[in-house]
Amino acid sequence: MPRRRKSVTGSRWTPYLFLAPAALYIIAFQLVPLLQEVWLSFTRTTLLNPTFSVWVGTANFASVFANPAFRQTLLITLIYVLACVVGAVGLGLLVALLLNGRFPGRAVARSLVTVPWAAPGIAVALIATWMFNPQYGVLTRLLRAIGIDPGSSGVLDNPQLALAGVLATTIWQLVPFVAVVLLSALQAVPQELVEAAQVDGAGRWTIFRVVTWQVLKPTIGLVAVLMTIWSLRRFELIWLMTRGGPVGSTRTLVIDLYSQAFESKQLGTAAAIGMVGIVISLIVIIGSQLVARAAGKEA
Repeated sequence: MPRRRKSVTGSRWTPYLFLAPAALYIIAFQLVPLLQEVWLSFTRTTLLNPTFSVWVGTANFASVFANPAFRQTLLITLIYVLACVVGAVGLGLLVALLLNGRFPGRAVARSLVTVPWAAPGIAVALIATWMFNPQYGVLTRLLRAIGIDPGSSGVLDNPQLALAGVLATTIWQLVPFVAVVLLSALQAVPQELVEAAQVDGAGRWTIFRVVTWQVLKPTIGLVAVLMTIWSLRRFELIWLMTRGGPVGSTRTLVIDLYSQAFESKQLGTAAAIGMVGIVISLIVIIGSQLVARAAGKEA
């Protein structure tokens, strides 16, 4: 009796068939553009004639790092990313702990807290710009009421305050995502351990440090990495609010990349700046993996 051929569903190639669409998408829209960016970063290519490239080696990188304005941009980027991560994770943890408690209207509060995250970045930037308006902005009036005068130019046109205004808006939008993720992680905290600690006379801070924090640490690490990468990539909010100004006080790597590519028309220099951002992201990802692995071994 002839043997029946195996069906497609039983073939060893089935998993690869299911993975093929995602793999093709990644290759076409992520890997190929990344390789093209790497190539551009070592060439002198202009937006006016993108098909003509001259190989210059590491000259673009040398030019970028020799520019004092870029070093200032890199510093502002690091400040922006660090403040976003610390602010979003810290406030998000606080909001998650509050929402994890029992109080009237908890379900409504959990729904409303996601509104800033669900709002489009363009809408958030426009609303924030209106709220920081020097004449009728709500936040400008509030700042003046507590003794902080942004001057006639307003917060977003003040070199000393513009970055703080952009940071406040960014953190406000990021906190809901962090809060929702950490709130989900809080559901995994073993209640029997919490009750045992309470029986032993432990206070809230001790319970949080010994029980809750140990459960939240992996999730907080993952969220911190995501916040870092998203902050490095943040463009539309900064561009719409300040366009990198005033006097470059909010000019981050992505703003500098856009300016080099579409204002100065230097695609090679822009690609070199983009590669700097990619290297920073890789350092963050690899560093977080090493820290997580070390923490796992200690546990």
